Amino acid sequence: MSANLAVPSASVRLQHASEADYAAFLSVSPSILGDQALKARRRFVRAYPNLSTWFSAPLVERVGSVSPRAGRAYICAHSRAYLYFLAFEQRLRLDWPWILAINFHKLPPKLLPEPVNAYVDSLSAQAVQLGYGTIASRERVRRLVKYLHLNEPGRAHLPSEAALANFEQALTTFGDHADRLMFFASQTAWQRAFAEHRQALFTLRTLLYHRHAIVSFPRRTVTCPRRKLHAPPRMAALLERYLVARRAQQSRPKTIQKFDAYVRHFASWVVAAHPTVETFGDVTRDHVLAYAATLRTTPHADNAVVSIETKISRLSTLSVFFQDTAAWGWDDAPTYTLIGARDLPKRVARLPRYIPADELERLMLAIRDLACPYQRTALLVARWSGARRSEICNLDLHCLDAYADGTPRLRIPAGKTGTERLIPLHEEAAIAIRGLQALDTGARGFRGDWGEQETPRLFVRRGQKMTSGYLFEAPLAIVCAEAGLLDPSGRPRITAHRFRHTVGTELAEGGARLHTIMKMLGHTSTGMTLIYAHLTDATIREDYLKVLGPGAQLAGPLAATLRVGAMPRESIDWLKANFFRTELELGHCLRLPQEGPCECDLYLTCAKFVTTPEYAPRLRARRLRELDLVKEARAQGWAREVERHACIVRRIEHLLTDLGEPVGESYPSDEGHTR
Repeated sequence: MSANLAVPSASVRLQHASEADYAAFLSVSPSILGDQALKARRRFVRAYPNLSTWFSAPLVERVGSVSPRAGRAYICAHSRAYLYFLAFEQRLRLDWPWILAINFHKLPPKLLPEPVNAYVDSLSAQAVQLGYGTIASRERVRRLVKYLHLNEPGRAHLPSEAALANFEQALTTFGDHADRLMFFASQTAWQRAFAEHRQALFTLRTLLYHRHAIVSFPRRTVTCPRRKLHAPPRMAALLERYLVARRAQQSRPKTIQKFDAYVRHFASWVVAAHPTVETFGDVTRDHVLAYAATLRTTPHADNAVVSIETKISRLSTLSVFFQDTAAWGWDDAPTYTLIGARDLPKRVARLPRYIPADELERLMLAIRDLACPYQRTALLVARWSGARRSEICNLDLHCLDAYADGTPRLRIPAGKTGTERLIPLHEEAAIAIRGLQALDTGARGFRGDWGEQETPRLFVRRGQKMTSGYLFEAPLAIVCAEAGLLDPSGRPRITAHRFRHTVGTELAEGGARLHTIMKMLGHTSTGMTLIYAHLTDATIREDYLKVLGPGAQLAGPLAATLRVGAMPRESIDWLKANFFRTELELGHCLRLPQEGPCECDLYLTCAKFVTTPEYAPRLRARRLRELDLVKEARAQGWAREVERHACIVRRIEHLLTDLGEPVGESYPSDEGHTR
């Protein structure tokens, strides 16, 4: 028997059926197979008295042809109905090359066993419930289940993952079959058939997942997978051991993939550049620094350029890998840390790129007109919650509830920081979410990146979680074009992440507390949130004009110089950029860097000190504090302290008078104090 024949199971009898049994089957539905079916069976039995002989024949002969009208190929072509009958009776197991070569098998429902027909009908009903509206999609699934029955008789109405994997492997193998072009007119025809089979396989696996028949949700196979980089055996063994440890620590799948890819990339480079290196224990700091030099972030002759973020990510991943393996004392690992945080390139600390109000208004008008409710809801949630794209894609179906006062509240799932959070939500986004909840098809839930239990998701269509590309990138291209927010190359100027920056900036400008911004955006450190607490250009301009603008109300030794514009232009430019760094308790010290450090602790008398009316409450409070100190010093008999604090009081009163502000109350104990 040839390798084309799958190994028959114990329930498959490789033998012919009697003419009486076949005639009885034909009598049930004679119109389907025709009157010539018995004659075709007799010719086939005479040509292949032993079915093993048929299996050992060339594939072209077994598939057969109706022209010329003679020979074994002609006999095989007219005997397919009999072969189907043998498969239904579990007398043989048809092999995948034969099934795929014919490609389209005429298998009316009356020819199939009742369990198979019932199962196929239930799959079609489930596909409709999950949102598969096209007849072609359902028909491809029906056809695949029938083909599985031909290959594995008696089990097709309960297809296993092993059977699906066997079909997937057979599909790939048949693409390299020597006689493939005998059955498909061109490479294009085969590619079209291949794509249809793969789509049917993915859809069937999706349906089986929602029936709890398979454990994991299927993944679409990459047509051209990336070549996996080579690492020496001992390096590969240590890396695999490390990945197992990280999985035990419940690291996210994306983190595991990053360690696998980046460490393997380094191992491949170091072995090519230094062939004597066999283990990570042989790697030195010089090797790592030389590798870092190859990750160029600027154009070079070989055009091997990576972004600064990619370089930092690669090197920081290596740093963590070396630190962990060294700390754990593993064999073949470095005994000390080879690279640290100080070896990483400097990352530019950029301000958040929020969306200006006028652009945001045009953008929101276009978003509200989107036809797809899923895309519209995703962008509305991004606009009003500031959540990350991955968090929005993984929202639970029942993610929305309300506070006691009726304000909508959104539960955002654990994302990159591994923390869930509850935040208030704008009513517009809440209405959109309720609309999607009404479209729920009862699909099975999905597990998150942190291994939590299966949970029904909000953004699910046809039993599949929607991708970030569909929910964000695709609609943003549409709405940016409608709002006129495209760059010169025609690409959208707005990204989904800018909605997050916009929410953070609006909260900061509205005076929200730091903790509130952290809670809304899911930050784990105040440093991440402080970038939103920056002062906007409008605020900077307003406060700057209070001191350096025309008609500013000023007090202090430098006030006269500022009023007449006698300060050099370069000094003005420096002050404009550093004005808020010069703030003191009661005003600003406008001493320039080239003048050296200020040695005067009593900055109220410093020649570079200046203050504005908004500091008047602080000035009055400081005056009262100094009056208390005058009283205390007088009680102690410290005449010099009384003089010093009284001098500060008079200076503050003078500043308040210059600002046109009331001096404030006086203590009855201010005996001897004169203005």
